[in-house]
Amino acid sequence: MARRPANPKTVNVLIVGQMGRLAYEALLFALSMKANTADPRFKLIVAEPQPGPKWPTDPTIRPEPLRDMITAAGATIVQFENRHFGSDYAYGNKIEALFALPKGEPFVFFDTDTLITGELGDVPFDFAKPSASLRVEGTWPQIELYGPGYTEIWSSLYARFGLDFESSLDLSQPDEYWRRYLYFNAGYFFYSCPHVFGQAFLDMALSIQNDPPEALVCQQLKPWLDQIALPLVVHKLGGGRDALPGGYLDGATSVHYRNMPLLYARESDAVVDLLEQIAAPNPVKRLLKEYEPLKRMIYQNRGHKVRALFDRAHLPSREQPIRQRIKKNGFWMV
Repeated sequence: MARRPANPKTVNVLIVGQMGRLAYEALLFALSMKANTADPRFKLIVAEPQPGPKWPTDPTIRPEPLRDMITAAGATIVQFENRHFGSDYAYGNKIEALFALPKGEPFVFFDTDTLITGELGDVPFDFAKPSASLRVEGTWPQIELYGPGYTEIWSSLYARFGLDFESSLDLSQPDEYWRRYLYFNAGYFFYSCPHVFGQAFLDMALSIQNDPPEALVCQQLKPWLDQIALPLVVHKLGGGRDALPGGYLDGATSVHYRNMPLLYARESDAVVDLLEQIAAPNPVKRLLKEYEPLKRMIYQNRGHKVRALFDRAHLPSREQPIRQRIKKNGFWMV
């Protein structure tokens, strides 16, 4: 009989919060986790970048009542310093924020534009085997006519870091089809130690950014840098696409909605009901209405107008046509 991984005493749930959209999304995340996860092992950490040379404006969470409500919803706000990324590549926050967590304690990182819709304690994490979100489209690489193909591009990256390329492949998928190659959305990822994961993530991302392999000559590295490095980190640390059973994250337990128009367009009635329930109390409403997309989508009923544009049983398979229809009807906001 396979041995179930031991349950850790603490699991740090990490999101990034900063001035603007992410601060308001951090409150929604905290409220959704408080509503749906009772397991006391799961501790919410909101990592906040600090002012410094990498930020032309102060990125800290404001206004003060918003900070207070995030902590009242059960979160601990911790600070971190951007030494390598910052406003030029804000996605780098998810790499540098890992070092603000305690060494040796397992973690789950989520993009802040996520709602917790179920009990995280029910998710069968094996923190020794990292994985990440498979709710992903083939956004990178973009293959150019007469340029390197998927195999040449990805194998050059595995070779750069001394990793076995062949064992990363899904051989049930055709050669030169993007799903054959290990590729994740960075909307969530997990492992047993944030510093081990973070150091590998940082080293690989900087190497790719500063000295890309020749096979990447035609490729745009930003904003995809985190998603280029992420599968290499997961593979290096012994994880993969099947390390977590399906149906939990990006399923019954969490939803990565990306922005409010997309949430109303494609997520289930249960997700919309959760959003509107946690946003309904007057103290929450007063704060969230300060952010225009939330004010219009949730409180001025534009979200339901977006929702009426789509049949969720027959959504387009790609996100772009959904975005285009929302924009065509004048409801796009971020």
